[in-house]
Order: sequence, then structure tokens, then C-alpha cells
Amino acid sequence: MQQTDFLVIGSGIAGLTYALKVAQQFPDKKILVITKAAADETNTKYAQGGIAVVNDLEHDSFEKHIEDTLIAGDGLCNEHVVEIVVKEGPDRVNEIIEWGAKFDKEEDGDYKRGKEGGHSESRVLHHKDVTGKEMERALLDAVSKQKNIELNKHCFVVDIITQHHLGYLITKSTPDVECYGVYVLNLQTKQIEKILTKITVMATGGNGQVYRTTTNPFIATGDGVAMIYRAKGRIENMEFIQFHPTALYEPGVRGQAFLITEAVRGDGGILKNMDGDAFMERYDERKDLAPRDIVARAIDSEMKKSGTEHVYLDCRHFSKEKFVEHFPNIYQKCLSIGIDITQQMIPVAPAAHYSCGGIKTDEWGRSSINNLYACGECASTGLHGANRLASNSLLEGMVFAHRCFVDAAERIKNISFRNDIPDWNEAGTTKPREMILITQSLKELQLIMSDYVGIVRNDVRLQRASRRLDLLWEETEQLYESTSLSPQLLELRNMITVGYLIVKGASFRKESRGLHFNTDYPGKSELVQNIVL
Repeated sequence: MQQTDFLVIGSGIAGLTYALKVAQQFPDKKILVITKAAADETNTKYAQGGIAVVNDLEHDSFEKHIEDTLIAGDGLCNEHVVEIVVKEGPDRVNEIIEWGAKFDKEEDGDYKRGKEGGHSESRVLHHKDVTGKEMERALLDAVSKQKNIELNKHCFVVDIITQHHLGYLITKSTPDVECYGVYVLNLQTKQIEKILTKITVMATGGNGQVYRTTTNPFIATGDGVAMIYRAKGRIENMEFIQFHPTALYEPGVRGQAFLITEAVRGDGGILKNMDGDAFMERYDERKDLAPRDIVARAIDSEMKKSGTEHVYLDCRHFSKEKFVEHFPNIYQKCLSIGIDITQQMIPVAPAAHYSCGGIKTDEWGRSSINNLYACGECASTGLHGANRLASNSLLEGMVFAHRCFVDAAERIKNISFRNDIPDWNEAGTTKPREMILITQSLKELQLIMSDYVGIVRNDVRLQRASRRLDLLWEETEQLYESTSLSPQLLELRNMITVGYLIVKGASFRKESRGLHFNTDYPGKSELVQNIVL
């Protein structure tokens, strides 16, 4: 058993920002950060484009950034939260710069600012085309210098501990459900350990691996959302899965796809169909810089018309020198598969990218479970609404990590450890005899979600998905009850839960709004509401 004052689950931008702030404020308290893979293997690491922030008031304004965010969110943003994130954003960006993050600058020393889809001004700071990786590096460096932060890798959280583990019946209507800690599968010792804590922050990232093709790394399996749902916490708006319009198309490649950042279109990249025609002007007056939901549906439409699995992104008119300077990794990746961007167009297709819904929080990052906060992609703060504005995610992660810290710093004074928590009971389980029972179910899940719950949906597809997920859930729960735990089984269980929540949210939403497009309900409902599960 371990005890820690503050427990952080996840080592991306949100989790590390929070841990760093708590450690500096409370040098006498212990902060434990746990992650199921390497410390830097996070969604943050793969964020290419940059971070949207208003720090040039001569040419930009908070009001413009707020308006752009609200337009992208298609009526479901919490306007108060949008204002908080936009206005507090510059201070958070300045902090990470002080911690060592470096953003590209012009010759005169001012920051280079990119423009991406849905933005009315150039406000995206970046570090070439590896912005997230640079921010992750700076945060890990800063965390390593804090003596009261312990970072434990290869630890898979099985479940959060609540009154349920003390024998109480917990339902969605139970008041004052409390989090006392977590049970963790130590992937090195293969033992399930108990960690007790006063404050828990869920910063577990996204769930893109629920789909067959995603820009997310293999660790993005929706663990935090699934755990909170099982603990009877509130989840909302899971139907809003953002598909990035331009993932690099490589025949036969499944799982994690290489992202072609939206900043390439911001710099002038043009989407073209198989006939070589620029098609975005037929779908939106903003053409290639329309919000992601519009661009992704346009590409999906063009692919269906031509019967192909991709369209093209034309960058042949770019200066090679400037392209290589701004997008060195994209240039090298394309070259490695035989594509010279100065001579050939880049084949691209939409891929699951970002979850706008998640663990429902208030403006301080508090979940519906006492002493448990959520920030980053696993949270639903109200910022993104029905569709996230490009490059708002890193900003949100830092702003809400700070707000979780501010609130937790006050609340921890009145919280004590709960010392009557039982150890994990593994009695009656045996080692799994065939891993194919898990791997095949994962393939089925990803096919179901990609074919029935993708960019365009309808009621028949959603009903089919629901029935098939029910069967997968039953089979997987039998495995969970009868066999010893493995990371593969835990991830499958979590992804099936997340798939269920996406389908359930999509089934309840009888309209088309933002990232959710149902051909049976092509218009917007007059009733603008969040779907809370």
C-alpha cells in the first residue's frame, strides 16, 4: 500500500502542469504521478500544430478568440468557461515558457503565429511541427527537479476506490460519492497495489484507439472516462468525437496514423479530390480553413463519391525551404514513404483525433465525485461544446490544471486518509489461456465504431453498434471476473465502455450538431442540451 497527498493519473500536459504547481506550493507534501507507459508517451507528445493564445493585442483580441471558439462549438459551449480559458490562457503560456518551453520566433524576436481552421486571426504558437513534444519535454524537465514528486511508470489504474469498495450500494443518484484512492496493476511486478490519497486528478487523455484509425497513440484507450463511469460519476457529450481531416493515408496501416497538422492548410495547403479539383469551396466559404467537422465531412463525402479511401493535400506550390523549416517531421515522414511534397500531393483521410466530451466538471475541474478532479482531454469542461477549435486543447489542459490546483490547495486542508480500504481480491481467478479472446474482441470493437459510429451516422447503424457492443461487453466481463488481470484486458474493458458511451450519447441526440451528424436528423434541434450519462 502507498499513501500520497496528491495523486495524478496521467503524465501529459494537464497532469504534469498540475503536479508541478502543487509541488511548488506544498514542498512538504507528497505528489505521486502514475502513468501506464513511458512518462512521455501521451497525447500531448503527438500534438503538432500548436497552442492557440491571444498574446498580440495589437492584431488580435480575447473577444475574437472567444467568438471563434463559440462558433466552432456550435451552440454547446459554456460561454463562461470559454471566457475563462481564453483570458487566463496567456498567463499559463507564459508559465510554461518560464519552465523552459521554446516556441518559434521571427527574426525580430516576436513569436511566429500560425492560423488554423476556424480562427479569424493568426494566434497559434508552435515549435516547428512538434509543439506538444516540446511542451512535454519542458514539463518533464521541470518535474524532475521537484524532490516531492514521484513519477511511477508502467502502472495501470484498474479502478478508483469509493464507498462501493466498503460494501455500500452506489448509484447515479447517490449523494457525496467520494474517491479515496485507486487500485493499480503494477506492470513490472504483476501485482495489484492499493494507493490511498486525499486528492485525485484524472488526466488520462483521449480515447482514439476505440476507432480503427486514429492520430492518437496506442495508450489512448479512454481509461479515465470508463473508470469514472463505473464509479457512477457523470459523463457528458461523448458523441462528439472529432475526426482530424488530414491524417496521412498509408495503405494497410491501422492503429496510429501519422498526423498532417492543420497548420499545413493554414500555410496554404489545398485539399483536392481524385480528379485534382479543389473541392472545399463547394462545402464552406472558408474553404480549407473551415472548422474540422465541416472539413472532415467534406472529405468523407468526396471519398464516398469516388469510392476511394483518401483525398489529396496539395503543397506543391510551397517553398521547399519554408516547408522544411516549419514542418520538418512531416517532410521527412512523407519522404520516407516515397512522397516528395514538392512534386507529389500528400494522400490524406480523416482519423479519430479528439474527444470533446468526457468526465463532466465544473469551472474548477471538480467532477461529480468528491475529492476527484479531471482535466485535459478526458474532461468535459464546457470549452469545446460540439466541436473543438483547433489548438485549443493544450491551452485548456494548462488552464484547467491550474484551476484544479487552486481549488485542491484549499480543499486538502479538510481531507484525511481513509484507512479501512480492503486489499484487491483476486481469489478464484486464473491466468487467461488464450489472448486471442482479447485481441479479436478489440478488432471487432474498432470495426463496429469505425463502420457504424464514424463521421456520419444514422439510427440503424447506431442500433447495430449497440447490439454488438452489448455482446462484447458480456464476453469481456466474463473474462474480467474469471481471469487474472492484464493491461490488454483492462484496456479492452475500458474501450468497450467508452464505445457504449459514444453510441448512447449519439442515440440520444436527435439532431445534427457539430461533430455529430445523423442523416436521419440532418437539422439542429431547437432544444440545445448536453447529453449527460
